[in-house]
Amino acid sequence: MKIIYNKIFLEHDTGMHPENKKRLESFGKIPEMDIINGEKYLKLVHTEKYIEHVKKYCSLAKPLDRDTVTSKQSYKAAIYAVGATIMASESGDFALVRPPGHHAHPGKSSGFCIFNNIAIAVQKLVNEGKKVLIMDFDSHLGDGTVKFFYNTDRVLYWSLHQFPSFPGGGNVNEIGGGKGEGYTICVPLPPGSGDEIFADAIESFLPVALQFEPDVVACSAGFDGYQHDLLLDLRFSFNSYYKLGKILGSNFDNVFATLEGGYNVEVMPRCLENFMAGINGEPVPHKERSTDSRIIAIDEYEGRRIQLEKNLRKFWKI
Repeated sequence: MKIIYNKIFLEHDTGMHPENKKRLESFGKIPEMDIINGEKYLKLVHTEKYIEHVKKYCSLAKPLDRDTVTSKQSYKAAIYAVGATIMASESGDFALVRPPGHHAHPGKSSGFCIFNNIAIAVQKLVNEGKKVLIMDFDSHLGDGTVKFFYNTDRVLYWSLHQFPSFPGGGNVNEIGGGKGEGYTICVPLPPGSGDEIFADAIESFLPVALQFEPDVVACSAGFDGYQHDLLLDLRFSFNSYYKLGKILGSNFDNVFATLEGGYNVEVMPRCLENFMAGINGEPVPHKERSTDSRIIAIDEYEGRRIQLEKNLRKFWKI
C-alpha cells in the first residue's frame, strides 16, 4: 500500500475549520500523482439534482450545510477525491484526500463531506460483480455510507465508532434490512474506550468479515479515535492503528483505503503511517504506551458487544 495524493486537495479552502488543509500539509512533502477526474462516477451514488446543487454552491463559495463549507475550488477537489479513491480501489493503495466523504448522502452533504468517496468506489466494485467489506474505523458513524448499503447483501458494512456522538445512530440493533439484514455491523464504543476495547471490537467481529469472504476490503480510514483528537473522547494510541492494519493485511488480499477524519494534525501522520505499515507487513514505525479504558466504558462496551453478537448470531457464526 502506498499513498495516492495531489495538491489539488489543498485547494478545498475551509479557512479556520477543523477540516482544513493543514491536515494534509502536516505530512510534509508528499510525492504527487496524476489523479483521475471522478466526476463521471458521481451518479453511482448521488442524484443529479444534488450534484448540480454542489456545483452552484461551490462556485459561490457558499456553505452546503452548517458544518460543510466550500470555496470556489471545492467542487474540483471533491471530484478528484472521488477519482483518487477509485484509483486506490484498483491498486490497493491509500487515497490521501479531502474533503472526506462517509457522511455524504445521495442527496445532501453532512459533517464536512461533499461526495461519498468510499460509497462511490464500492458501488463501482459491486457493479463489477465484487463483494465488498467496508471497514469504517473513523470514529464517527459513516451515516451516508451505512444508509446507502443498508439493504444489500453484496456489501458488509462494519463500523467502529464512538456512541453517542455525531451524527447519531449506529447502535447494536442497526444490522441491515431486507436482503441486507445481518450485513451491517455497528460497534458502538463508549467515550473513554482505549486500546483494549478497540482490539476486542476487531477480534470479536472479524469472524463475520471472514465468513463474508469479500473480494475487496474498502477502508474508511479515520484517525479521530486517537487519544488527543480534537472532536471525540476515545483513547486509542498509535499502536491500535498498526494492529488494525496488520490484521487486515494478514487476513485479506485486496485492501484499499481513503482518508476520512482525524483532526490532531500533529499526530495524524503517525497514525496513518502505522496503519499502512501494518497493512504492508512492515515493522511498527511509531510506538507509544498503550492506553487503558475507563472502567465505566468497559462495562458499557461489554453489554453492547454481547447484545450485538446476539443480534448477528442468526446470520453468522460468532
